[in-house]
Amino acid sequence: QVQLVESGGGLVQAGGSLRLSCIYSGTIFSTLDWYRQAPGNQRELVAGITIGGSTNYADSVKGRFTISRDTFKNTLYLQMNNLKPEDTAVYYCNGVGRWSRANYWGQGTQVTVSS
Repeated sequence: QVQLVESGGGLVQAGGSLRLSCIYSGTIFSTLDWYRQAPGNQRELVAGITIGGSTNYADSVKGRFTISRDTFKNTLYLQMNNLKPEDTAVYYCNGVGRWSRANYWGQGTQVTVSS
């Protein structure tokens, strides 16, 4: 059974930091990503990391967010610094199966940044 479980969300003041975690299991993923969805908005890609370790970021978070993973702990991270109110959203962990190419989603974790 494939599972992705996020944690680490919360309420933080603008300029603060949070680190999100996503523990994954059940399959090998070719890519692991963080998405977010704010009320009334479409879900958007925040950052991604490939099985080879290449990373990519949305322009809006470059220089502030860092995606990483610990393959021994099967955990994906998103370090978020200098948070802004516009970063407020539900953040989701996503994985693409290496062989199935199926998309798997976590349940999401709420991040709220107050001004």
